[in-house]
Amino acid sequence: QLPGPSDQAIGTGDGSTTQFQLVKRYSSGAQSWTRGITKPVAGTVTLALNGTAQPSGWSVSPTTGLVTFATAPAVGVALTAGFDFDVPVRFDTDTLDITLDLERLGSIPSIPLTEIRP
Repeated sequence: QLPGPSDQAIGTGDGSTTQFQLVKRYSSGAQSWTRGITKPVAGTVTLALNGTAQPSGWSVSPTTGLVTFATAPAVGVALTAGFDFDVPVRFDTDTLDITLDLERLGSIPSIPLTEIRP
């Protein structure tokens, strides 16, 4: 489980769109990229319209990260979300190297993982 941001822009209201995808933006120097969030942690999603918290009037899918509003946000309204999310992974190898340091004590120097993408 990775901690989510407190204020991620997820869209701007147009008066008719009721569904918005949760996203996380990353940046490093001049580069930036956006990741669609498909596994938000239940009970962690918060939403705001123009900075005002919205405790109701919306729902979020725990398997797709799609936020659905009961009423479309008005034209020009900024939508932001805060959330935690899970990243499904699997082992990237069939074996793990274990180093035995002392009697009955050991360490695993590396555990290679690969993200499972839909």
